[in-house]
Amino acid sequence: MYRFLVLFVIACPLLATPGDDMAGAANAFVAALTPEQKTKASFAFDAAERENWHFIPKDRNGLPLKEMTPAQRHLAYGLLSSGLSPRGYGKVATIMSLEQILQDMEGPNRRFPRDPELYYVSVFGTPGPKGFWGWRVEGHHLSVNFTLSDGVPVAGTPSFLGTNPGEVRTGARAGLRVLGAEEDLARSLVTSLNESQRAKAVVSGKAPDDILTVAQAVADIGAAQGLKQADMTPAQQDLLRQILEEYVGRLRGDVAAADLAQIRAKGFDTVVFAWAGGLERGQPHYYRVHGPTFLLEYDNTQNDANHVHAVWRDFQGDFGRDLLAEHLKANHAK
Repeated sequence: MYRFLVLFVIACPLLATPGDDMAGAANAFVAALTPEQKTKASFAFDAAERENWHFIPKDRNGLPLKEMTPAQRHLAYGLLSSGLSPRGYGKVATIMSLEQILQDMEGPNRRFPRDPELYYVSVFGTPGPKGFWGWRVEGHHLSVNFTLSDGVPVAGTPSFLGTNPGEVRTGARAGLRVLGAEEDLARSLVTSLNESQRAKAVVSGKAPDDILTVAQAVADIGAAQGLKQADMTPAQQDLLRQILEEYVGRLRGDVAAADLAQIRAKGFDTVVFAWAGGLERGQPHYYRVHGPTFLLEYDNTQNDANHVHAVWRDFQGDFGRDLLAEHLKANHAK
């Protein structure tokens, strides 16, 4: 028995770190590409393309799934799963699949191409244990961004997920709500507020047409408005934590835990919750969770309030910007 345990420990390598997993997945993906494909998928780390993100249907740079062989697609999915939790990966994969539903709903006269394979993979810099590098998987209603420094993930934002339809209402997948938890948790919170709390939390009776930060390279929403976490009951504070964990929990567990610890260290008691629009399901609505260093924004107003946008931003750390600034200051000071 003991001999078996010793042999098992010797034979099994130490668990890989998040950086090891991502670098291994990225290198396996790039190694499987043709020279022409590598040219499309690979960028310098300091290329402007790294911060050229968006969630609308449009032509993009990078290598689309549509131009990959089945084996290459599997490696692309492996890269995606190296940074996400099982729940996050499930949401992302289902968002991609909604493109087929949109194609069927809109028919041949659609304004935009709807294709589950029009999602683009990009690798920035050289994946490995030293220096900066990053990767992105992006397409309609999806932008997954990671930045790593010396083998450590330092940013998993901007992190955008969207769904159209927000709820599938016909066909074999009727009832599917990919981002249902993001909506239900926030509605549970706002409807639990008493009159004086709601007067602070509900900042407008009309929801904005979209998230306010849209696809800004640097998120800027001004001063926080709404109800502070410190002015909530313990049960309400728990709902607020669950909302935060739903967004951050898109990332793999060890990375999400580190991000949550940093957010709490910066002052979770100062986090502010704001709501706009109707309180009932089916009414156009919007909310945000605004902390000292981060912002969650959710909007569901388009297509008769059945079209969801949900983003997680870091005011200074998107794309690893804060760490890069420290690096440049330390190594390139005059």
